[in-house]
Amino acid sequence: MTYDIKKIRNFSIIAHIDHGKSTIADRLLEITHTLEKRQMQEQVLDAMDLERERGITIKAHPVTMYYTGRDGIRYQINFIDTPGHVDFSYEVSRSLSACEGALLVVDAVQGVQAQSMANVYLALERNLEIVPVINKIDLPAADIEGVKKQIEDVIGLDTKHTTHCSAKMGIGIEDILESILRFVPAPKEPEDNILRALVFDSHYDVYRGIMMYVRVMSGNLKKGAPIKLMATNLQYDVLEVGVFCPHAKPVEELRPGEVGYVVANIRNTQEVKIGDTVTSSRYPCSEPLPGFKLIKPVVFAGIYPVDSNDFESLKEGLAKLKLNDSALYVEQESSTALGFGFRCGFLGLLHLEIVFERLQREFDLDIIATAPSVIYRFHLGGGEVIEIDNAAHYPDPASINFIEEPWVTCHIIIPQEYLGALMALSMEKRGILGKTETMDATRLILTYRFPLNEIVTDFNDKLKSVSKGYGSFDYEIDGYTKSDIVKLEIRVNEEVIDAFSCLLHRSKSEYKGRAICEKLIEVIPMQLFKVPVQAAIGGKIIARETIKAQGKNVTAKCYGGDISRKRKLWEKQKEGKKRMKEIGKVNIPQSAFMDVLKVQGS
Repeated sequence: MTYDIKKIRNFSIIAHIDHGKSTIADRLLEITHTLEKRQMQEQVLDAMDLERERGITIKAHPVTMYYTGRDGIRYQINFIDTPGHVDFSYEVSRSLSACEGALLVVDAVQGVQAQSMANVYLALERNLEIVPVINKIDLPAADIEGVKKQIEDVIGLDTKHTTHCSAKMGIGIEDILESILRFVPAPKEPEDNILRALVFDSHYDVYRGIMMYVRVMSGNLKKGAPIKLMATNLQYDVLEVGVFCPHAKPVEELRPGEVGYVVANIRNTQEVKIGDTVTSSRYPCSEPLPGFKLIKPVVFAGIYPVDSNDFESLKEGLAKLKLNDSALYVEQESSTALGFGFRCGFLGLLHLEIVFERLQREFDLDIIATAPSVIYRFHLGGGEVIEIDNAAHYPDPASINFIEEPWVTCHIIIPQEYLGALMALSMEKRGILGKTETMDATRLILTYRFPLNEIVTDFNDKLKSVSKGYGSFDYEIDGYTKSDIVKLEIRVNEEVIDAFSCLLHRSKSEYKGRAICEKLIEVIPMQLFKVPVQAAIGGKIIARETIKAQGKNVTAKCYGGDISRKRKLWEKQKEGKKRMKEIGKVNIPQSAFMDVLKVQGS
C-alpha cells in the first residue's frame, strides 16, 4: 500500500488479567488476514511457554496489520500487545509511549478491576485516546449497562461510543477495528526530516545479534543507513529493517509513524538502552526524544547457581534477560553459604517468579533464589543516610539513629461480603485503611497504606484466598516512614549463618524466628552431639530449638558384671561428646537453604 501517515493507527490494549486481551488480539489478526485460519493458535502473540501456561502476557509484542475500513480506505494498524499485571507496568508504560491510542477492554461479568485502572492512568498521563470495549457479552451473567456505569463512575471515561464484543465467539471484532480507525488519531506530521526513532523494546537473536523494536517519530530508517544511539553515543550501520506480521518481515524502509525492528549487528547487550533515541550519525538530532522515567526496582532477591561452575552461564543469561526486560536490576555479590551470585531487583513478586523461571527454562540453569526483601533507609549519626536491602550489610546498631521502610498506597476492589476477611488480613499485614468507596451494588474500592515488605511476598495469594478469587489490587510507592526494623540472626551451634539472616519489623520477628528454627531442626541432619538452633535480635535470643544428638549404645557389649564398668564407658562417652561439641562443625546441606528460603518467603 502507498505510504500516507494519515492512514496509520498505533494502539495498545489495556486490560486486567483474564479479561480476554490475548483472544481479542487473535481475532484481530484473523479478521485482517495477518494470519490465516490454518496458522492460528490460541494466544498467538504470547510466544513464551510460560505465558501460555499461566494465561498472562509478560512481554510486549508489536504486530502490523493491514485493514480496509468501511470507508474503502486501506489502513496500516500497528498493535503493541502489552501485559496486564501490575508487576509489568514498566512494559506497559514503554509500549504506550509508542502509541496514540489504547483500547480499554473490560470483562462484562467482572467489571472494572484494579489493574485496569492503574494502566488507564498510565495511558492518560501520556495523553492517549482511550476507546472502551466490553468483552464477553455472550456470557449469561454479562451486565453491559452496569459495567458501562462503572467505567464512567470509577475511571471517568465517556461510554457513548463503547464497542460490545465477544472475542471467543468472534462477535463485534469488526466494530473494534472501526472504532480504532475512527477514534484513535493518526500520528502527528513530523516537523522535519531528521531521523528520530524511539527504542521501546529489544531482544537477542542468536544469529543476528540485538533486534531493536522502534517507533519512528520523524525521518526514514532504511537498510545501510548509518545510525547512532544517543544514550551510548555508539554508531552502527543498519543491516535490516522490517515489521512484525506477526513474524519478522524485512521491508525497504520504516517511515514516520511506523512501528518495526532494526538489526545493526549489535552484539553487546550493554549497548542498547530501552527508551533510547535512534538518530542518523551524519545528521543527528540535537536532543533525544522525551524518554521514560527510570523505574526503580522495589523488591530484591539474590540468585545463585546451585553448581558454582554455572556462574558464567547465569551471568550471560541475566545479561540477555536484562536486554529483554529493562526493569530488571542486576549486581554481582557473594555469600559465605551460597558462593558467587547476583543481587537482582524486581518490580514485584510475580516479576521475580517470571525471571527465575525464564532463567531455568531458556538457559537451562539450576539456580536458587533468596527470600525477597525491600530497600530500607538507615539514618546514621552525623546525618549520613544509607540504603540497604541485604541483612549482611546491616551497620553497627550503635551508629543507627532511626530506620525508615518503604510504604505503598494500595487500591483493593473486593465484593462487600468479603470485607471482614480483608480487614483481618490487612491488620495482619500492618495496613492502615485510608478510605472506602462504593463502586456498585456489590463491590467496594478500599484505599490502604501498607509497608511494602508485607505485600511483596504473599499478599496477592492471600487476597485471592479470602475473596474466593474475586479481589484484585494494585499499588504505587508512597515514600518512606520511620519504623522499628530489626535484624533477625539465625545461629546454628552458636555460629551466625548469614544466609538465613533477614531484616523485618520487630512485631514479626518472634514468629519468623520460631518458624525458621522449627524448619532447620527438620532439615539439618543429626550430629553426634546436641546442636542448638537459635534466633536472636542483637544479643537477645527470641526462639530456640535443639537438634538431638545421634544415640550410640556404648554399653551394648557389656553382658552382666559390675555396674561400674558401664559407668566408666558412659563417662568416657560424655567426655568425647563434650570435646566434640567444642571443636565439631555442623555442615548445613544445600537443601536446607532452599527449605528455609521457602519459610522466609511466606
